[in-house]
Amino acid sequence: MARIFAVANQKGGVGKTTTAVNLSAALAAHGQRVLLVDLDPQGNATMGSGIDKRNLPVSVYHLLLGLRDLPEVRAYSESGAYAVLPANRDLAGAEVELVDLERRENRLKEALRAVDAEYDFVIIDCPPSLSMLTLNGLCAAHGVIIPMQCEYYALEGLSDLVNTIKQVHAKLNRDLRVIGLLRVMYDPRSTLAQQVSAQLEDHFGDKVFKAVIPRNIRLAEAPSHGMPGVVFDKSARGSQAYLAFAEEMIERAKNF
Repeated sequence: MARIFAVANQKGGVGKTTTAVNLSAALAAHGQRVLLVDLDPQGNATMGSGIDKRNLPVSVYHLLLGLRDLPEVRAYSESGAYAVLPANRDLAGAEVELVDLERRENRLKEALRAVDAEYDFVIIDCPPSLSMLTLNGLCAAHGVIIPMQCEYYALEGLSDLVNTIKQVHAKLNRDLRVIGLLRVMYDPRSTLAQQVSAQLEDHFGDKVFKAVIPRNIRLAEAPSHGMPGVVFDKSARGSQAYLAFAEEMIERAKNF
């Protein structure tokens, strides 16, 4: 059975897509069968996987609306060695069109059942909002990975996200839980970053991943080459951190 994890944070620019793409590639590098689901209309995870969102004949939009089956939508990242359910701007229309459909929050969950035995991990890149698309991601997932920067505003938004996850758990998905908080874009020279990191560890304990993703220019450069950072430059500090994070995820997933 596939372990399904949503990468979510309603705050933008916190490294959700970078985390989803590089975790997928790092898991694949560790021998796992991986499917990456791009639920963001910006399609950045699609492009970062080396798939041109501008030339997609079908996308996750068609899957959610029941216009295509999953095998028809699925693409493959040659550089990352994982499968992708790609997205583009068409997906923005799904927000409105899903409203009138039955079981609208479970469309992705039901679609993923068809390939449950084919993958070890399904990673869902959620958009930076608490929208119908994010809700589909949370309803399909067994757990949530929350990437966050170690700064004051990140702490402010974290409580809102955790409350949303609790509500989804109570009303829509009893399997859902927070798997862990991932510290990203971390600068060890910053006193504030050190303080916030310590606060997270004190408050959330083992919910905070041991892996810490540093600020790293090679991770930022990789999407322009259409490949994950862990493939673009495996020796970079950021890439090594994501490979360590993938190992940690594999260990945590054994408890499911």
